[in-house]
Amino acid sequence: MLLNIDDLKFNSDGLIPAIIIDHDNNQVLMLAYMNRDSLKISLEKKLTCFWSRSRNELWLKGATSGNYQHIISIKTDCDRDTLLIYVKPDGPACHLGNYSCFEDEILQDENKNNKFSICALMDLIKDRKINPAEKSYTSYLFEKGLDKILKKIGEESSEVIIAAKNSREETIYELADLIYHMLVLMAEKNIEVQDLIKELASRHVIDKKIKQEKMK
Repeated sequence: MLLNIDDLKFNSDGLIPAIIIDHDNNQVLMLAYMNRDSLKISLEKKLTCFWSRSRNELWLKGATSGNYQHIISIKTDCDRDTLLIYVKPDGPACHLGNYSCFEDEILQDENKNNKFSICALMDLIKDRKINPAEKSYTSYLFEKGLDKILKKIGEESSEVIIAAKNSREETIYELADLIYHMLVLMAEKNIEVQDLIKELASRHVIDKKIKQEKMK
């Protein structure tokens, strides 16, 4: 059901909270507030615009930093007093330079250390670059430099091809090696996982179809 601004419930200060979410991975980026004017600007420009309660003025996210948030969709809850805004960000959401404003924990997941993610592995690899560890293979690669990293990627790519001719299990093993070395290369070249996600999303068949339909 499509609603308009008049269907929303703003608080006594004329504001409505807006939760900003990365469209590509559903991660919460930030919480800010909008009034009617900032919401209108957001809808017109397809860029997030908020009301600053501390400065008492409108602020277009990214106008100063360049970290614009391109709006994909906006939803409201059943009470119509909160917004969920899905965006494709041009950069970090947090003014501290973090990808998301929600970094610090109050209650930690007890199983957090047992959970694997590509982003967590990438963070570990980047830490090995900044803080070299003795007997760390990752630190060794960074110490040897780009040529060594590229050589390993070439070797691992060949091993993936050979493994693919043999078995599924070998292919998985060799692909994991290749992906790890690719992440090391990304860290060496200051490329974030999010940069790849953004690039892949730009090539997505569905996204292209939507853009083509809008152009008609």
